[in-house]
Amino acid sequence: MMLLSVLQANASVLDVEANLRTIDDAARRAAQAGAGLLLTPELFPVGYAPLRLHAELDPATLPGIRQRLSGIARQHNIGLVYSLPAPAPAENAWHITATLIDGNGEELLHYAKVHLFGAEERKAFVGAQEPPAVVDFNGVRTSMLICYDVEFPEAVRAAATRGAELLLVPTALSMGFDNVPQVLIRARAVESQLNVAYANHSGHEDIYNFLGGSVVAGPDGSLLAAAGESAALLFAEVGTETVKAARDEVPYLRERRPELYREWEAGA
Repeated sequence: MMLLSVLQANASVLDVEANLRTIDDAARRAAQAGAGLLLTPELFPVGYAPLRLHAELDPATLPGIRQRLSGIARQHNIGLVYSLPAPAPAENAWHITATLIDGNGEELLHYAKVHLFGAEERKAFVGAQEPPAVVDFNGVRTSMLICYDVEFPEAVRAAATRGAELLLVPTALSMGFDNVPQVLIRARAVESQLNVAYANHSGHEDIYNFLGGSVVAGPDGSLLAAAGESAALLFAEVGTETVKAARDEVPYLRERRPELYREWEAGA
């Protein structure tokens, strides 16, 4: 078992220093509580404001921000998931990405968002195509998606079929979408039989009012931790035994029929 921490907080758009202070404080508190990992929200170090980021953020500053985040992980000896823009192969284009680093600040996993949500994201970023990868982190097979990605069962199933037992999801979910953390995250956890941790912003940033509502769901759909609307640091125990038990009891992953589903889709 691993103690996981989830940061829900309000970021200041393009005030990197303030946002890194928030992450540093959360990492300190999480490490003191014995957590092995801190999950932070989507684009939190720079704030969630797609069009402003595209217009005002200097990409030359991104490597330095990553170095600062690695330093926070090293200082507190805690794993960290952070989300930042990153250059895409297309000219003058960015992906939204998430990175998992260990307590030494070394990168273990990197993921670029596949499903972009809303007109602002589609103007500022491009969607990626690579599937979620899986690594062993503190004895738990771990993968990542970002925000809207987790609302597609195919994306979560892609992580699960690659062996994921824990899915880490930085998000930026606005008010009015309460069904996502309250219903959909738990459904994703139970249908793919893994732990899902979902870290959202709180408060107002740019033109967005965020829901909060960060959650951690277990592989049986149980709610392991949940936040309200305001800033919070959640903790939940996640591990492999509950995943194995759920997958043994109802073998969804083993009993899928993907060839048949492809035939169905081709004939639709």
